[in-house]
Amino acid sequence: MKINKQRLDNYDGAAGGWGAVIACATQVISQKSPVRDTIAIFKMNQVKGFDCPGCAWPDPEHRSPMELCENGVKAVSWETTRKKASPEFFAANPVKELWKQSDYELENHGRLTHPMKYDIISDTWQPIEWETAFSEIGDKLRQLQPDQVEFYTSGRTSNEAAFLYQLFAREYGTNNFPDCSNMCHSPTGKGLGASIGIGKGTVELSDFEATDLVICVGHNPGTNHPRMLATLREVAQRGGKIVSVNPLRERGLERFSFPQSPTDMLLGGSTELARDHYQIRIGGDAWFFRGVMKALFELDEQNPQVIDRQFIASETSGFGELSDSLNALAWPEIEKGAGLTRQEMTEFAQMYAGHSKVIVCYGLGITQHRNGTQNVQQLINLLLLRGNMGRKGAGICPLRGHSNVQGDRSVGINEAPDEAFNLRLEQHFGIQVPRQHGHSSVESIKAIERRESRALICMGGNLAVAMPDPLRTFPALRTLDLQVHVATKLNRSHLLAAKNSYLLPALGRTERDMQHTGIQSVSVEDSMSMVHASTGSLKPASPWLMSEPAIIAGMAKATLPRSPINWAEFAGDYRLIRQAIEAVIPEFYAYNQRIEAPGGFRLDNPASRGEYRTASGKATFIPCTTEAIDDQGLPPEHLILATIRSHDQYNTTIYGMNDRYRGVTGRRDVIFLSAAEARTRDLKQGDVVNVTACDANGELNMERTLSGQTVHIVSMAIGSIAAYLPEANILLSLDAVDEESLTPAYKSAPVVITKI
Repeated sequence: MKINKQRLDNYDGAAGGWGAVIACATQVISQKSPVRDTIAIFKMNQVKGFDCPGCAWPDPEHRSPMELCENGVKAVSWETTRKKASPEFFAANPVKELWKQSDYELENHGRLTHPMKYDIISDTWQPIEWETAFSEIGDKLRQLQPDQVEFYTSGRTSNEAAFLYQLFAREYGTNNFPDCSNMCHSPTGKGLGASIGIGKGTVELSDFEATDLVICVGHNPGTNHPRMLATLREVAQRGGKIVSVNPLRERGLERFSFPQSPTDMLLGGSTELARDHYQIRIGGDAWFFRGVMKALFELDEQNPQVIDRQFIASETSGFGELSDSLNALAWPEIEKGAGLTRQEMTEFAQMYAGHSKVIVCYGLGITQHRNGTQNVQQLINLLLLRGNMGRKGAGICPLRGHSNVQGDRSVGINEAPDEAFNLRLEQHFGIQVPRQHGHSSVESIKAIERRESRALICMGGNLAVAMPDPLRTFPALRTLDLQVHVATKLNRSHLLAAKNSYLLPALGRTERDMQHTGIQSVSVEDSMSMVHASTGSLKPASPWLMSEPAIIAGMAKATLPRSPINWAEFAGDYRLIRQAIEAVIPEFYAYNQRIEAPGGFRLDNPASRGEYRTASGKATFIPCTTEAIDDQGLPPEHLILATIRSHDQYNTTIYGMNDRYRGVTGRRDVIFLSAAEARTRDLKQGDVVNVTACDANGELNMERTLSGQTVHIVSMAIGSIAAYLPEANILLSLDAVDEESLTPAYKSAPVVITKI
């Protein structure tokens, strides 16, 4: 019997369970490294082990012998693979031929083994000596003005590497720091900073043990942070309530079979997580939560205990402005914007009012909109109305993606640093640093497009593929004079060859980092502000690999020959880097000593204890003034698109071609629609359509068309459509961004679909 390797089905199982175990085994076998993988798995997220290179979910105080999840295993096996992208591989594969391969195929060639330089004559990457590469890069950087160079950082970069990287760039003379957080959680930094005085979440893992309600908004834990499922399972099993607010109903918030539970695995058991699912329309988040808050005010008229006016009077400002803004809204416009009824929003408000300790967890479904910053602030407004801030079991929990994206920002990857940081940097190192505002990610691509920026250095990541609008982004990067990519594996961004392009292979998180002072540990910060050590133990994939701090030091030394900084000393002993971080950033006091403790230490989080370092000194209610979608002028048949990741995917890294929980096997040419929308458009399961973007003026832009997509009918909000990134990034505009953070609107793009 012939097996159809490309299928669209309904998935009936729970998240986790045997499906996760089988997927892990399949991934390990495919990467031809079962022994290395097994060793690594037992070291992952353990004291004296290495931090998972996947998500930033924190480690529990009492760890099991296997602190892992399915996608963590995929991330590790992807890194520990025995497959190699060697000089022989590159010599046999010109860039124009590699370009034809899928993103999955490119990374699946394996680990980079040698430093490489692009040769335009042969159209191939050719090996180069490390010192020659550093010398050439340094020479080219000295020929440019500092503000002509963009320094990009991936969220996997350690605190030590990120601090050295920003130090290099600032001594060189620029604050151009496009960062992966610009594409995901910058609205969190902006929104929380203005509302509660710190751009980070307020909860700790122990707060989930005390809470009685967890509201999950705009995130999919089964795929993007699976270890969270064990925490949600514990909440549900002790009687806590979980509720989901998301356009697409996700299996990871419905029920979970814990792979480390003998009962679940042997008896086929699972735990129900969220029982209530509020499927708002894409882009309707602010409308929904304003509707809920308006309903709370109405409930408070009947029962004055609903709104915590004592907390509001003593701990907050701006309450009157919020109240006025909600009073000005009419229920019909709220219902239209949210895609749900007044009754549903009132029911949600009653449920919220019936619980005393509430945590709101949210992901990119909140931040990646034109009003992402204000979306975040509406969540804070909701929490403040009932005093769910600054106390145990309550607060805000942004779900960071990459394992150290929050840490990079904490140690200085910031295009607009404050003056106190600048002064301490200058005083400690005896250098001059720039004061002008630098570029974030979208600004950097536009500066390159205008030919104002002429060089791009990427500390990991896949910037070009992660950004919206490849029809603009890809050609822009090809015009550069210099590109440098520090990476572990090949990706499409490396194929956008500039006049001078270098590919520098780095050690992975799992690998032993041996310097002249001994084996080194790095440190990372999880999504709940815990900073802890990470120490790789595996033999490096190639003897020619260098650590990220050593690569940064090599470039800096070659670029800044008169630097007063001893770069080689930093590269040889990361304790010295941590001492420097401590000197410049007071929150990292006793850094080397504190990361020696099991679990590390928590950075100070004043809002967690009810101290709000805002302009007023209080937590601030901030009304919403900007909507995610302006329907005026759009074609009547338009839908609102959200780009999403498959279960075999992490950011732009694609581990395989399946999306198990959504019933997709062996393919990525899929769009997701509700049954109601399909009927309205005379579509059925398996029909093939084209998806075309609407420009800002509402006209169709036929150049920005995603062709040949197969319809998959799922439980989803009306007026909404979803498709995989990066394939669907062609439908996104580089100009459609959150007004305050400049984060692209990956999850609220107007489109029209046409049946083929």
